Amino acid sequence: MKIVAGNSNIPLAEAVGHELGMALCKASIRRFADGEVFVEIQENVRGQDMFVVQSTCTPTNDNLMELLVTLDALRRGSARRITAVIPYFGYARQDRKSGPRTPISAKLVANLLTEAGASRVLTMDLHAMQIQGFFDIPTDNLYAAPLFARDITERMKGKEFMIVSPDVGGVVRARQLAGRVHADLAIIDKRRERAGVSEVMNVIGEVKGRHCILVDDIIDSGGSLCNAAQALMNRGAASVEAYVTHGVMTGNAVEKVTNSPIAMLTLTDSIPETPSQAAAPNIRRISTANLLSRAIRAVADESSVSALFE
Repeated sequence: MKIVAGNSNIPLAEAVGHELGMALCKASIRRFADGEVFVEIQENVRGQDMFVVQSTCTPTNDNLMELLVTLDALRRGSARRITAVIPYFGYARQDRKSGPRTPISAKLVANLLTEAGASRVLTMDLHAMQIQGFFDIPTDNLYAAPLFARDITERMKGKEFMIVSPDVGGVVRARQLAGRVHADLAIIDKRRERAGVSEVMNVIGEVKGRHCILVDDIIDSGGSLCNAAQALMNRGAASVEAYVTHGVMTGNAVEKVTNSPIAMLTLTDSIPETPSQAAAPNIRRISTANLLSRAIRAVADESSVSALFE
């Protein structure tokens, strides 16, 4: 078994390698002068079980192309099996036709990964569960919920708290986490007129005097989460925190969170931390290295991945 790291999230790949007790496979992933991606695997991989760790985050298209070329390089190097480990799966929000003559880009990316040489995909908190069906190869979707549950239990000890879904679409995710930490559930009813713009319409559940914890899979512009936090405070919540798996955080999202009622935003390291996020007083990170390493070990040993969450 060997691990190859793309350039999108080298610190996470190194942490996964450390958890597994192995160094990263030597590889050179660089650009030609015109921006073309070139990959050279500098170790023998013939007959090896290979894992490529690469988040398809910003710059999304560059990182996706890096992943595809790396998969092809390993396939042509006669690797026995190639698993694409994608902590953050870009294009996941384009999982259906949003209108006439629009693409289903998540399916397109699934096809590209398969054609490039991936034998298996290992990802985390897909935006929509049905994306697993877009792949014709085995796909394991890991959950950050156990990490969040452990952290919430430690940080909220002795407090009366509840889990809040920032929209109706995230109710299943929020309910699962609420079950893990034995907390009540509330739901934000919002209306989204267009991508990146939303308006809170109502709060379903009694939040007055409670410490509210918003749970979501992605924070992009930050508008939805900050609006939800303000709505909860307006209805008498004692405090508001948020747990989000993927911190995409485009534009002035960090500034929005910093100036919002969110006392603390907890992200995973599926996407690398930016300097502005590191400097923000109310943004923190928890590591997914142990979870990913255990899943990689399970895949390599042909043991159960779902057992990690039981």
